Amino acid sequence: MSRDQPSLPINQAFVVQFYGDTDIEKGLLRGRTEHMVSGQAAHFESVEELLAFITRILTTVKQSEAEG
Repeated sequence: MSRDQPSLPINQAFVVQFYGDTDIEKGLLRGRTEHMVSGQAAHFESVEELLAFITRILTTVKQSEAEG
């Protein structure tokens, strides 16, 4: 990998914000996530919802790269 290329591609970057009532030990995981490039965002109330959003976005990114 060259120094000119980031080690973490921006098109695969997300911001994840957890709400104040998140309590991982109790299984309560709530918040909002946003894809940095597209600006698409989603609220989640479980790790499954969070991962479903990320999976959907990354699948779209990979399809776009394959087409393009």
